[in-house]
Amino acid sequence: MNRRWTARLALGAGTAALLVLLLVAGFSSILLVAVGVVGVALAAAGAWWVLTRTGWKRLLAVVLTVAAPLVVLVLYTAAGLLWVVLLSIVLWAFAVSAGRAALVEDSTPGMPDRSVSPPDRPFLIMNPRSGGGKVEKFHLVEKATALGAQVAVLDPDHPQDVAELARQAVRDGADLLGVAGGDGTQALVAGVAAEHGLPFMVISAGTRNHFAMDLGLDRQDPATCLAALTDGVELRVDLGRIFTDGAGHRSEERVFVNNASFGVYAAVVRSPAYRDDKAHTILAMLPDLLTHHSGARLSVRAGSMSLDDPQAVLVSNNPYERGDSAGLGRRERLDSGRLGVLGIGVGNAAEATELLLRGRQGRGLTTTTAREVVIDADISVIPAGVDGESLMLPTPVRCLLDAGALRVRVPRNRPGVPHTRPPLDWGRVRRLALTMGRVAAGHDAR
Repeated sequence: MNRRWTARLALGAGTAALLVLLLVAGFSSILLVAVGVVGVALAAAGAWWVLTRTGWKRLLAVVLTVAAPLVVLVLYTAAGLLWVVLLSIVLWAFAVSAGRAALVEDSTPGMPDRSVSPPDRPFLIMNPRSGGGKVEKFHLVEKATALGAQVAVLDPDHPQDVAELARQAVRDGADLLGVAGGDGTQALVAGVAAEHGLPFMVISAGTRNHFAMDLGLDRQDPATCLAALTDGVELRVDLGRIFTDGAGHRSEERVFVNNASFGVYAAVVRSPAYRDDKAHTILAMLPDLLTHHSGARLSVRAGSMSLDDPQAVLVSNNPYERGDSAGLGRRERLDSGRLGVLGIGVGNAAEATELLLRGRQGRGLTTTTAREVVIDADISVIPAGVDGESLMLPTPVRCLLDAGALRVRVPRNRPGVPHTRPPLDWGRVRRLALTMGRVAAGHDAR
């Protein structure tokens, strides 16, 4: 289906979503929408109070969070209009999806790649516990060895210095470094590969595989990633670096392929009790952290943007898609030369509600991009989560982007090469649906 008809479908579905409410519910449709918005607002406020209160106040907040949407559903059902609302929501969701699809260019340019010869001495590090045992399940060691790779399998009972293991492989003549493991292990080895100018290979054997997803790799079958050893292409991608200025000198602490987080999440994960009882630890710590009664008070500088007292900060190696209001989906590119910066600063239930209803337009969410981001605090050392690894870093912490620093070897044919998803613009969708038809008929598009 071409873009013209996709745009027409989007407009048709959006119009139908409104007509269903107006024609069936009449003027009551205004009341239906108002009731729904109030229900969402009360549920959002209740959720905020659940996170920031304790004892009987938290219990009341739980009741409000659950009761608000239930009351809305009961009111819709009593009016005999529940099916109308659900149908309208489905039509609107389809309209939004079709509208975004229509705005995607027919041939969206991806990250440029170049053909390369197979490596002579590839060296792969594999973590047998990553992803619930994917290394063994997909016979990755045997398949990689059959393709000529030297494989080092980590011993979970005897922790090893993964970066030093990779450096030793380089000293022994390895001409490619690869990892089958989590994003944290990948980042460590990627830093060594970039340091020596060697290609780096990702095998999607981790749990979430965020980096592999953004490279377009198959996350369901990590064995397909091994095709990069025989029929691969090379991408030049950016690499995030973290520096600290402690003790009067700058020192590099870590590199990151995905992101570095600071604030609430990093503090909770750092707690010794988190591993044993995640839910209880989160609920116990969040009230003080979110209301600034405990934890570090952060300040952020990213280019011309300054942010004081955010509850959480996420610095990513390239920005996340704009269509994801939480900013935690996927990245359109890994070679834009910019860090993505997302700061959350919510002071009360009203701001929490606005953030839920308006997404990136809410006052509690700040997004920008920059080549360098500085995170400072009112204490000398702060917790940080770097590609899922919990660290303590001296302040100030500087995050910089090393553009094109990493040579990544990927299979020539990979299933998940991302397409850019532009923000939805109904004006553009309407013009696309109308003007393309005129151009096809030979008329001036103006």
